[in-house]
Amino acid sequence: MPPDQYPNYFLRDNFGRTADYLRLSVTDRCDLRCTYCMAEHMTFVPRREVLTHEELYRLSLVFMRYGVRKIRITGGEPLVRKDILQLFELLGSHVKHNDLDELTLTTNGTLLSRYARDLFSAGVRRVNVSLDTLNAERYATITRLGRIEKVLSGLEAARSAGLKVKINVVAAAGSFENEVDDLIRFAHGDGMDITLIEEMPLGEVSHQRSDSHLSLVKLRADLMRRWTLETLSETTGGPAKYVRVKETGGRLGFITPLSCDFCSACNRVRVSCTGGLYTCMGNEGSVDLRAALRGSEGDAALERLIRDTVRNKPKGHSFKIESHLVKGIDRHMSVLGG
Repeated sequence: MPPDQYPNYFLRDNFGRTADYLRLSVTDRCDLRCTYCMAEHMTFVPRREVLTHEELYRLSLVFMRYGVRKIRITGGEPLVRKDILQLFELLGSHVKHNDLDELTLTTNGTLLSRYARDLFSAGVRRVNVSLDTLNAERYATITRLGRIEKVLSGLEAARSAGLKVKINVVAAAGSFENEVDDLIRFAHGDGMDITLIEEMPLGEVSHQRSDSHLSLVKLRADLMRRWTLETLSETTGGPAKYVRVKETGGRLGFITPLSCDFCSACNRVRVSCTGGLYTCMGNEGSVDLRAALRGSEGDAALERLIRDTVRNKPKGHSFKIESHLVKGIDRHMSVLGG
């Protein structure tokens, strides 16, 4: 069917993919400076350029009218934004009325002990928490500013509040390879899923991506020497491929932006905290929604811009690894939250 004949209430691209998942960034700021995510000294967006809670909510309503059923709040670190619970409460009401299937967030966990119960009350049932090591010294090195005790307290608070937790781990060559088994035992021992993610080449950081790149195809083969990995067909709606670790009973995911292609089934779009619509995190291009938001009280122009932009979504990302040279893009991960 030609794209012009698709039902208006779906966001479909020219390759037949439907976007029903919105990743909505509420800030580019963070209380950490993870080495793979940010430069040590960052320049953040002026606050006047950041969308207000009302604008973020209005934008979400438009996406929901066009078939988005899942919204993930991201950053930077979303919980550092002032009065962020207002937005969760507004969006959470749509989960309670079945307009949304799920409202989730990705967080570094440092503020979860403060917000976990309120997030659950607002309608959040699942959170992803970034934790790349269990070693306090290495955690401080990776994050530059972090104390692992705050994250561990946050995980405990999240589980106590009734939130289902998935641990996200950026896989890097070196020390991580000796820690991955402990991370699996830790997550599964507390009933948490864990997903390993290849380091994405986003923005200039303090190390060479080619030095830190670890293929998860290689790592998975290595894990199979020690664990029994049973392939699962289930999914959480993202690019992760899951296995069951027979020895722990827990679920382990692999996200492989460099060693494998997952673009053919992509169902997501991303919006930055300034209103930039990115149909692919692995490409530079974006379209400004803020001007359409602020230029009219009506949504017709905004809806048309979103539909046209999603329709022209690229076939795939531009991340590449060739002869051990990793090629990425200039935008830092903190702009869109990964």
